[in-house]
Amino acid sequence: MFTGIVAAVGRISEIHPLGSGPDAGLRLTVHAGGLPLQDVAIGDSIAINGACMTVTQKTEHTFCVDVSRESLNCTVGLEHEGEVNLEKALTLAERLGGHLVSGHVDGQGTVSYFAEVGESWRLDILAPASLARYLAYKGSVVVNGVSLTVNSVTDHAEGCTISINLIPHTIEVTTLKHLAAGVRVNLEVDLIARYVERMLSLTALPG
Repeated sequence: MFTGIVAAVGRISEIHPLGSGPDAGLRLTVHAGGLPLQDVAIGDSIAINGACMTVTQKTEHTFCVDVSRESLNCTVGLEHEGEVNLEKALTLAERLGGHLVSGHVDGQGTVSYFAEVGESWRLDILAPASLARYLAYKGSVVVNGVSLTVNSVTDHAEGCTISINLIPHTIEVTTLKHLAAGVRVNLEVDLIARYVERMLSLTALPG
């Protein structure tokens, strides 16, 4: 589990195929940036742009993860070198500054608007119809591993557009500063919303 509070911006520095076939995954070497790795062990989980990955190797400043083709098909931002948001798995001794995040990306959205508005930034994302029912006014959503609050939801045939306000601190300490209209992002909806939908669907069944 994670909180969606990005601990550091790292960088995917090396990419190596895990095979030669079309279903082969990738081995990523990630420079951890300001994320301390002293307490990270082989087998621990680290969220990379919101996707939970298992550490397979580590040095003082880098770690490696193996990403399956299935994970690559469901996410964006893991198939090329560049900056990524990093967060180590939550422990029971830490404050839950964001919200409960599983690190399992539910789908991808597309940025439709990103611009500075006054002292903050406005981010609009087109979410697919499969995720629209989980997104609500003042609810939580994870964008590339960052826990954010939805300011408004506009429904339409393709899904919905969510509008989010980003404070300067979030822009400064995450990779969201690099977003632009047309860029695809990883989305994870609120964990509680998924359970609520499941419970409601079961109560509607006969018997």
